[in-house]
Amino acid sequence: MSATTTSNQNVDNHAYMTIALSQLRETLLNHADPSLLEEDITHGESPVAKDLIDSITSAEPSALDRLCATFGLSDFERNLLLLCAGVELDASFPILCAAACGNAQRTYPTFGLAMTVLEGMHWGAFTPAGSLRRWKLIEVGSGSELMSSPLRIDERILHYLMGVQHLDDRLLGIVEPVGAPSDLVPSHSQISEKMVAAWWVEIHDFLKLPILQLCGNEVASKRPIAALACHYLELNLYAIAAHALPTTPSDLKQFKLLWEREVSLANCALLIDCDDLEGADTGKEGTITYLCEWMRSPVILTTTERKRSRLRPLLVFDIERPTTKEQYTIWEQALDGTSESINVQVDNLVSQFNLSVPVIQAACSQASVQWRQQESEVAENIEPTTDFNYLLWDTCRAQARPKLDDLAQRIDCAANWEDLVLPESQIQVLRDVAMQVKQRAKVYDRWGFGGKSKRGLGISALFAGVSGTGKTMAAEVLARELRLDLYRIDLSAVVSKYIGETEKNLGRVFDAAELGGVVLLFDEADALFGKRSEVKDSHDRHANVEVSYLLQRMESYRGLSVLTTNLKSSLDQAFLRRIRFITQFPFPDSTQRAEIWRRIFPKSTPTEGLDYQKLGQLNVAGGNIRSIALNAAFLAADANEAVTMYYMLQAAKSEYIKLERSLTDTEVKGWV
Repeated sequence: MSATTTSNQNVDNHAYMTIALSQLRETLLNHADPSLLEEDITHGESPVAKDLIDSITSAEPSALDRLCATFGLSDFERNLLLLCAGVELDASFPILCAAACGNAQRTYPTFGLAMTVLEGMHWGAFTPAGSLRRWKLIEVGSGSELMSSPLRIDERILHYLMGVQHLDDRLLGIVEPVGAPSDLVPSHSQISEKMVAAWWVEIHDFLKLPILQLCGNEVASKRPIAALACHYLELNLYAIAAHALPTTPSDLKQFKLLWEREVSLANCALLIDCDDLEGADTGKEGTITYLCEWMRSPVILTTTERKRSRLRPLLVFDIERPTTKEQYTIWEQALDGTSESINVQVDNLVSQFNLSVPVIQAACSQASVQWRQQESEVAENIEPTTDFNYLLWDTCRAQARPKLDDLAQRIDCAANWEDLVLPESQIQVLRDVAMQVKQRAKVYDRWGFGGKSKRGLGISALFAGVSGTGKTMAAEVLARELRLDLYRIDLSAVVSKYIGETEKNLGRVFDAAELGGVVLLFDEADALFGKRSEVKDSHDRHANVEVSYLLQRMESYRGLSVLTTNLKSSLDQAFLRRIRFITQFPFPDSTQRAEIWRRIFPKSTPTEGLDYQKLGQLNVAGGNIRSIALNAAFLAADANEAVTMYYMLQAAKSEYIKLERSLTDTEVKGWV
């Protein structure tokens, strides 16, 4: 609707109200006590001028007529509402009210006054069930008697009669308007069209209109999808967060009534945002159920998990992230030619990060700002620190960082390939893992391997070996090579004795990790991925379901999942068949141990007289070597000396006590 059209309608409503109040003014004058009237009121000219009547040009019914039709007001109720509006709009009405009831103190409308001066009186207009009071079109003030209590028109209704749409003040701060719809990707536009089709029916009772539920973890796209559907249907969409819903009976009753009134006055729809509703909040869940079942309004629910409706029909639409092809287009549009000028590798971004439209746009904007800052530094002969691809990649990684704090620990990866001391065959397996993660966009998307089935596309690796042989370090090296976050899953938080809870926790892990394709590390995974047992009771059956569920999620996970185990034989063979890479981390021999010793000390650590060949005779794994080196450094630091073989011997003795082993003469011969 144009501004000119809105302005014309406001003028027309003002003219209608002026004419209607003028007629009511004459009625009051006919019943007024002349002694209580001022002379200018009695002999003044009618406020209705011919040019005002001529200004009514709209073919649309006035706001007053629409209000009466919407709430089914009788002529008596219409005039009673006008009487209350006149006190607010015409300075003569308070005097006329006092004169009409014969009491100079009663400068306000009352039910008693209405019975006296208005035709067509019926008692139903005064009851709480009548339209005027039920819909709070008027408010009854305090008084000793109902018929003499002051009446006042509701402010929202007064604005409406004057042609101004203004959300009720009691709803402001609780509901918020959803912005104008933006351009959607094709897959999301199709969902909006389906929503329109579901509501494109002639229904006079909104309780028969289906609730539309937008379900899934793609939170950012739900409101734009709903906004576009409501735009097509010419509905004004407002949203309310589930945690802001009232729970006390009186507050809930008022909210329901006020919102249903808004639906009637302004053609509104309500979006109840349940995406952030955490835990089983019984009070909020009960409120949501009540409003969905009994509120006469178009309702859209946004949830992460599906809800059921008992009485009212409910249609569920699963909202997914934009498809790979759509994300590629979004990246190109957000970069706006930048990808060609500085060779941005969009394929790698799309294959690794599963981002929504606003996150992609924000990442491009942030990276571009950082890049321009670097360009200004180059102009000042300062070497750039990072190229644009890395800036964009790291920005995406930060934006997509999942919320896994209660189930996983993010590890800062400092280890690199030089820190790994493994046979060449094991090193090659790790490089193959990294290579496949980097090249999966080409193989899966451009070469078509991902087109027919999503099963089996997940890249998984199993690292087996005794404790301290470098399995966790290898995962850190891979994550650093791929410039991805590494999350170590806390199995104590994931595995639950309650049936079905383990699958829910695993689902949360993978759902959160999918956004950024992080590296998932299931450290010491024997407890979770052990052999499936023979089914003897319900717990055995559900334990096997957990194994099957994990297999399914690992095969479809777009990132890299790494499992470590101290005992490979304890794992279920079904896992071993479906894991793409399996490598055994051997216990290091003396040559490898000497190499580990040579690399274990940072360059800034003062050392003196260390014999790495002799240190290599200690029959311990890499994890124990690090512990010995660290303890020796503390001993030397406390003595304010460099790390020597003497302190290494003291640290080795302590480590062997922890291992419940004894140092042999062969291991420490010639140390000091």
